[in-house]
Amino acid sequence: MTDRPLGQYCGLARAFEIIGSRWSVLVVRDLILGPKLFAELHETLPRVSAEILARRLADLVEAGVVRLGAAGAYELTGYGRALEPILLELGLWGARSLGDPSPGDLYSIDIAILALRSTFRPDRARGIRAGFEVRFGELVVGARVDDGVLTVEEGPLPGADLVIESPLLKHLMSGELSPTDALWLGLVEAKGDPSMITTFVRLFSIPAAPERIVS
Repeated sequence: MTDRPLGQYCGLARAFEIIGSRWSVLVVRDLILGPKLFAELHETLPRVSAEILARRLADLVEAGVVRLGAAGAYELTGYGRALEPILLELGLWGARSLGDPSPGDLYSIDIAILALRSTFRPDRARGIRAGFEVRFGELVVGARVDDGVLTVEEGPLPGADLVIESPLLKHLMSGELSPTDALWLGLVEAKGDPSMITTFVRLFSIPAAPERIVS
C-alpha cells in the first residue's frame, strides 16, 4: 500500500492506497494473464529490487488483491481480477501519450497481449471474422476476431489473414501513420492481404494524443 494513508474517506483514495505504490499496479498487470512465480515477476520487472517486490506482493496479499497459490505462484483473487477492465482502460488512456520506446525499455509478451486487448474496438468488429499474427521483434502474438469477440494468445497464428510487423506499429494504430504511407515507405512488413492492414488499425485503435498547450 502507499507509505502513508491519504486521509480521505473515498473509494478512489482507497484504490490508490492499495495499488498506488510504485510497481504495485505493474505486479497486478503481470498477473492478469495467469499465475507467476516470484522469479517470473522479477524477470518482467527488472528495475525493482527483490526486497521491494516482496514488500509489494505482501501488501497486495494483505489487501486481498493477490494470493499465494499451492504451487508457490502468485495469482489474482476475484477482487484483484476485477481490476482487469479498469487497467485495460487505463492502459489505453496512457497509450495516447506514448512516444517511441527509449533504449532499455522492456516489452514483454504479456505487455504485447494486453496492448492488443486494451486497444481492441469491439464496436467496429461486428460481423468481422479475421486472424492477425502480430510480430513485435522476436515476440509473436496471434489475435483472432470473431464477430466482435477477441482472442489473443502467444505464438504464431496458423492461417492468419495478415502477418504484420513494424517498428512503428503504435503510430499506425494511433493514425499518425497511414497504412498506405507505411507500405509505400517500407515501414511495415506484411504477408497476406495488404488491405487487411486497414482493417487491423480500425479494429486495434489508439485515440489521438492529447493536445499539449504551450504557454
